[in-house]
Amino acid sequence: MQRSYETSRRHKEIQEGKGNPHINVPFPQMDHQGKPLEENLTELMEFVLLGFADIPHIQWFLFGLFLIIYIIILMSNGTIFLITKMDPALQSPMYFFLANFSFLEICYVSATLPRMLMNLGTQRRRISSVGCATQMCFVLMFGATECLLLAVMAYDRYVAICNPLHYPLVMNHRVCIQLVTGSWTIGIPAQIGQTYQVFSLPFCGPNQIHHFFCDILPILKLACGDTFVNEMLVYTVAVLFVIVPFLLILGSYSKIISIILKLPSATSQAKVFSTCSSHLMVVVLFFGSAIIMYLRPNTRHSEGTDKILSLFYTILTPLFNPMIYSLRNKDVKMALKKLLCK
Repeated sequence: MQRSYETSRRHKEIQEGKGNPHINVPFPQMDHQGKPLEENLTELMEFVLLGFADIPHIQWFLFGLFLIIYIIILMSNGTIFLITKMDPALQSPMYFFLANFSFLEICYVSATLPRMLMNLGTQRRRISSVGCATQMCFVLMFGATECLLLAVMAYDRYVAICNPLHYPLVMNHRVCIQLVTGSWTIGIPAQIGQTYQVFSLPFCGPNQIHHFFCDILPILKLACGDTFVNEMLVYTVAVLFVIVPFLLILGSYSKIISIILKLPSATSQAKVFSTCSSHLMVVVLFFGSAIIMYLRPNTRHSEGTDKILSLFYTILTPLFNPMIYSLRNKDVKMALKKLLCK
C-alpha cells in the first residue's frame, strides 16, 4: 500500500511540474501487438509547461523580472496608443498604424506573460488541452497580424517617401482602415485551422512542453503518429505570413533607400532615413527571430535556444517598440511632453 501511495504521489508531482522536469509521464498501455490502445489516445487532457523549471534557484527572480517587463510593456504601449489618439499633431496614417501596432503588442504579450507569471509564482505548471489550444491560437493570430501590420507600415513609408504628392490620396482614411482590418483578420482562419489540425492529433505519451507557452513546434513533438503533414503546414503558413510580408518590406525599403541616396544633401538624407529607421529596427528584431524559429531545418537543437528566440519576438519586441519609436521620433517626444505637462 505504501509503495502504491508513493507511486501515485510521484505521478501527481510530475504532472504538476514539481518533480524532475526530465522525467516523462508514463506511456499508455500497449496491446499484444505493441500499439497504443485506442482508449488511451484520448487520456491526455492537460499539459505541463516546464518553462524555466530547469533553473529552480532563480524562479522568484524571473517572476519579478517578467512582472516588471509586463508592467512596462502595458504602460509604454498604452501611452503611445493614447497619445496617437489624443494629440492633433499625430493624426497621420503613420501614427494611426503605430497606434494599432502598440495595441497589438499589448494583446500579443498578454497571450503569454500572464500564464508564465502564474506558473512561476505558483509552481503549478499544468494547463488544460483547451487552454493550451486557446493560447496557441491567439499567439499565432497575433503573430500573423504583427507580420502583416509591419508590412503595411513599410508600405506607408514607401508611399510617403517615393510618391509624396500622391500620399494623401493613396493613404486616405478609408484605405488605412481597410489595411488595418485586413491585417487583423486575414490570419484568423488559417491559424484557427492550424490549431485545430494540431490538437486533432493523438497525444498518448509525455505531456511536458519544454517551453514557457504553448507554441506549435514543441507541441508537435509530443504528438503520437506521423506529424509530417502538420509540419509542412507550419512551414507553408510561415512562408505566407512571415516570408511574404518580409519580402514586401525588403522591397519597400530597397525603393526607399534608392530614393534617399538620390537626395541632394546629407541633411535631407538623414532626415528622411530617421522616419524609417525606427520601423526598420523593429522589423529586424521581430522577423529575424521568427524566421530562425519557424523556418530553420528540422535538426536537433536545444529547447533553451527555442525559448531564447521566442523571448525576442513575444516579449522583447513589445518591450523595445515604444522605446524605439519614442526616443527616435520628435513628434512622439513632443506629444509625450504635452501629456506629462497637463
